[in-house]
Amino acid sequence: MSLVTAVQTATVLTETVHARELPMESWVYGLIALIIFAALGFVVASYRDVANRHAAKAAAYAARHGEEHGSH
Repeated sequence: MSLVTAVQTATVLTETVHARELPMESWVYGLIALIIFAALGFVVASYRDVANRHAAKAAAYAARHGEEHGSH
């Protein structure tokens, strides 16, 4: 065994001894990410079709300001 190989082997073994443990199981991080993305998806979906909910207001505004209906 050469000196370089011995040093590299010792370095790898030394680094694995000082490995840090995660504060929780690895699958919990995925679950947290899934919950966050689901919450953000709910927020985005709540804004869906907002313009059609207020079509009467948009038509009244367009009539007052001389715009055609549907130009938003």
